[in-house]
Amino acid sequence: MTLRAEAPGAVRLRRFTRAERWIHRTTAALMGVCVVTAACLYLPQLAELVGRRELVVRIHEWAGLALPAPVLAGLASRAFRADLGRLNRFGPHDKRWLRAALRRDKRRASRPAGKFNAGQKLYAAWIAGATLVMLGTGVLMWFTHLTPLMWRTSATFVHDWLALTVGIVLAGHIGMALADPEARRGLRTGTVGREWAEREHPLWRP
Repeated sequence: MTLRAEAPGAVRLRRFTRAERWIHRTTAALMGVCVVTAACLYLPQLAELVGRRELVVRIHEWAGLALPAPVLAGLASRAFRADLGRLNRFGPHDKRWLRAALRRDKRRASRPAGKFNAGQKLYAAWIAGATLVMLGTGVLMWFTHLTPLMWRTSATFVHDWLALTVGIVLAGHIGMALADPEARRGLRTGTVGREWAEREHPLWRP
């Protein structure tokens, strides 16, 4: 863990590398394009306001196809692969964190967390799975000649309802980020304050 002094008594801890920050930004941008274009396709008021439906459809399709690209490219980063491993591992402290969250117990001592807390791990797993399902169902909807009509109908149903769920979950994710300026700073600059790290992620060790 790299320490960098900004001012007397102020220490910053290195949390994310430049590659990790760009992976997050690029993925967020592509996801944002998918959500906005989907809203323009499904909400009549937005559809009338934007127009050019064919162009919106093409932008939505290509943004969806490109969505996994930043993560796949990021596998070249050792730091990113290490963080994927952390996100994929649940320990006893994560179960304790989830129990406290379900009880709405906001005491810091009852919510131990490593570099990522249990909520972040669940979100990462869910959004990764949802993205793959959206990609698969989207391909079935795009290339209509590949599958029978029943498959395409089912894919459309799953794609539409999962898209709504993704929008709701993303809104919650953004809301929680807005409530934590230091976490946002960590993704923007790559560093966080030591006091914040000790309070929010007491089990985080280099």
